[in-house]
Amino acid sequence: MADHIVPHFCNDIGTEKIYIGVREFQCMGARPPYDHPHIFIDMGSETQAICPYCSTLYIYDDKLGAKDTDPPTCYYDHKDDEAA
Repeated sequence: MADHIVPHFCNDIGTEKIYIGVREFQCMGARPPYDHPHIFIDMGSETQAICPYCSTLYIYDDKLGAKDTDPPTCYYDHKDDEAA
């Protein structure tokens, strides 16, 4: 069992790149219902990764926390679904 929740990131705004504070995450494209299959991405020791579905470039920034993104609207919180 995982010892932490893997953050999900979305790209509703269609930006070319998103800066994130983790190297393991899931890309979901846009928010539901327009999302693509949620794909797990592990950068390993690299600092960049491209989603094979939506071509978003994710760039690791060690100054950001696990839920922080630049642009700031790209973290997806599953609690948003539960509240709806």
